Amino acid sequence: MARYIGAVCRLCRREGMKLFLKGERCYAEKCAIEKRNTPPGQHGKARKAKLAGYGLQLREKQRVKRIYGVLENQFRRYFEAAERQRGITGELLLQKLECRLDNVVYRIGFATSRAQARQLVRHGHFTINGKRADIPSMLVREGDIVGVQARSQKNAHVLHAIEEVKGRGIPEWLSFLPEQMAGRIVSLPSRAQINLPVQEQLIVELYSK
Repeated sequence: MARYIGAVCRLCRREGMKLFLKGERCYAEKCAIEKRNTPPGQHGKARKAKLAGYGLQLREKQRVKRIYGVLENQFRRYFEAAERQRGITGELLLQKLECRLDNVVYRIGFATSRAQARQLVRHGHFTINGKRADIPSMLVREGDIVGVQARSQKNAHVLHAIEEVKGRGIPEWLSFLPEQMAGRIVSLPSRAQINLPVQEQLIVELYSK
């Protein structure tokens, strides 16, 4: 399965904002954006060209792809699926990305980053409605319960993440069930509940050319 395996802090620096790709490090002073908020590379400081049109649309797409950890072909399929649905395409696109199992695991607080959530899911630590789920791209639905496997409820990474999430909170469209070591999808997320500083309409414009 194709995935990005390079340095992730340079992705944040390229986008000029925190993408929260390294979990706790992103909240600390060690964060690359805090230390040097310039594009990576030898000539990073010299990149001062103002983006417009296609360049602006491309950067917005790259930013969203990197936040959720998906590559181009998969991202394009999400867009095409959102385009076929009735509603606002950009908002439906973000909704589908938010409903990925690895993102839900991260949002509930069972992992400190989406990359860690993806790995934990692949290793079979979670269930959906009591059934083993090990595909990070699975889409959850309203009313689903995402739980930690019984054998994994004392996993050090999961327990640490649960403590860490207390500082960042859980989105309104999810609820944490501590007695079951699980989370419930209360509703599908609305755009107002997806706290991302992105302009999804630029992505729609890019793919509509």
